[in-house]
Amino acid sequence: MSGLRQTTSRRAARLGRLAALVAASAALAALPAMPASAHNYLVSSTPAEDAVVTQQPGTVSLETNEALLDVENGSIIQVVGPDGRYYGDGCAVVDGPTATTQTQLGEPGMYTVNWRVVSVDGHPISGTWTFEWQPVDGTALAEGSDEPGACGGTPADSPGGTDESGQPADSTDATTASPLDAVWIVGGVLLAAVAAIVTWLILRRRA
Repeated sequence: MSGLRQTTSRRAARLGRLAALVAASAALAALPAMPASAHNYLVSSTPAEDAVVTQQPGTVSLETNEALLDVENGSIIQVVGPDGRYYGDGCAVVDGPTATTQTQLGEPGMYTVNWRVVSVDGHPISGTWTFEWQPVDGTALAEGSDEPGACGGTPADSPGGTDESGQPADSTDATTASPLDAVWIVGGVLLAAVAAIVTWLILRRRA
């Protein structure tokens, strides 16, 4: 009978150690993974990067991998022509993962789109792409403006941004941090604490 109890005790101890190891591994793995998936990133744009446009597009838009936050003055899409003039007011309408602005193009040539939107985690992300405007004969051309437009600002000057691959760069402005960041951190700490408590209880029982 004593041997049976010892065998059962050893088996329980082994299971306990295994559970503690699994819990600790999950906690450590979760810590770097949680914030890494928080930012949005650019999926596509219209017109596409380096596209040749021959008809007035009417709108310019971008799409990210997740729904964007629709906050006041948070989304800007500026269309800048080869003459340095702005086409459209720069204001962007957010619909899920998409941001869109109204625009009519002017002088033929290379156009630059500067954009900024607010990621799902509360951080602003921004970037730039270009396309070529080659209007067909008879296309009505817009005059453009020397000023950015109603929404103003310069997306490139905002915190955050994207690298050359379109992946989001970390924001350097602490005021843009989202409460979600704190949730991830607290969750990771709690997981680590649970793993530590389980390990302590097992060692205490064995002692």
